[in-house]
Amino acid sequence: MDELTSLARAAGRGDRGALARLIQQTQGDVWRLCAHLVEPAAADDLAQDTYLRAMSSLARFRGDGPARVWLLAIARRACAAELAARSRDRRLAGRIAALPDVGLSHSEAEPSAQVMAGDLLTALERDRRAAFVLTQMLGCSYAEAAVICDCPVGTIRSRVARAREDLDAMLSDSDRRRPSARTAR
Repeated sequence: MDELTSLARAAGRGDRGALARLIQQTQGDVWRLCAHLVEPAAADDLAQDTYLRAMSSLARFRGDGPARVWLLAIARRACAAELAARSRDRRLAGRIAALPDVGLSHSEAEPSAQVMAGDLLTALERDRRAAFVLTQMLGCSYAEAAVICDCPVGTIRSRVARAREDLDAMLSDSDRRRPSARTAR
């Protein structure tokens, strides 16, 4: 059994020192794989995701194969998940862009209103934006959105509710900053 595999098994039994040494000795390889599979700018986050996934599985790691191979396989899956999420985001953005009225009530909406709606949606946190657009603009059911976003239906419901709250707050803020018709006279 190689040193990394011994460290992984010890870490799985709760040895924090072994976990620290395992991470220290493998982080360069994990980071490089993530940088090459996705991009260097995302490598830090993906490496961190890799170790979070690995730490939750260490207790079940038997050491049948080398720990380095096991960790790199986890990193590859983390990168694949990131690339899939990016692809979903691009497809969603394309579907939104293809909508004639950006979800506004009238297809003859003013261009400035369309830009404002697009800006508001862009300002939403990514998961909330996806849930909101899928259910409120594209007409997906909450169950369909849950499948698309790979999360429970309740999570979609809460994301949509929070997106609505965020949009309301953003609209209220912009109304407060806009001079009223009375003060403009």
